[in-house]
Amino acid sequence: MAKNNLKLSVLIPVFNERETLAEVLDRVRASEVDTQIILVDDYSTDGTRDILERLASEDPDLIVRFHEVNKGKGAAIRTALAQATGDVVIVQDADLEYDPSEYPRLLEPIEQGVADVVYGSRFLGGPHRVLFFWHQIGNQLLTLLSNVCTNLNLSDMETGYKVFKTDVLKRMRLTSNRFGFEPEVTARVAQMRCRVYELPISYWGRDYGEGKKITWRDGVAAFWHIFKYNLLDRMPPPDRAVGKESASS
Repeated sequence: MAKNNLKLSVLIPVFNERETLAEVLDRVRASEVDTQIILVDDYSTDGTRDILERLASEDPDLIVRFHEVNKGKGAAIRTALAQATGDVVIVQDADLEYDPSEYPRLLEPIEQGVADVVYGSRFLGGPHRVLFFWHQIGNQLLTLLSNVCTNLNLSDMETGYKVFKTDVLKRMRLTSNRFGFEPEVTARVAQMRCRVYELPISYWGRDYGEGKKITWRDGVAAFWHIFKYNLLDRMPPPDRAVGKESASS
């Protein structure tokens, strides 16, 4: 596809983000990319649902779905993905840690026909807020273990910015409900033999006082998810690599 011809479905899982939600939407709309915006509220209790209902009434192009119980980020992503009609999808957290102004650059490898999936890495030299040393060590250990299992050489498996051709993501068997989405989808990327690129991104991390939700328990669970989706619950490999399949169709 020619550059700038891709429509991007932006999947936004939301849980208790009333302070940042409106600004995130403003930034997505200002990204200079043709976007379809899909928000899924995962049973927020802080007034976020009221804000989403108002925003949906003001903008008929905005797609909003509500979970009636809290299911987790992975479940919200699956609900949003079912509504996606764009050529490409990206997961956008509803906080302000990732910058939608970087969408055009993240789309380039797919626009140029060399990638099926693009990971935005926080550890390849982009500007970032200085925060937790042990979080970084934990991310590096999880990425290393994931790479051992997938034979990919990623620098940031846990990044929140992952871009997929829509048909590729919809073909994946995804079951994880919480933050296990990241190791699960990475395992599927490897099992489907997708062409993967990494690009440096900025990262404006927040601390727990500002609403950060992932905890050490999710980090421990991620080790289990890496083993589960790479060794116990694998997808059968395609007859040929996804990229070759796309090129011949």
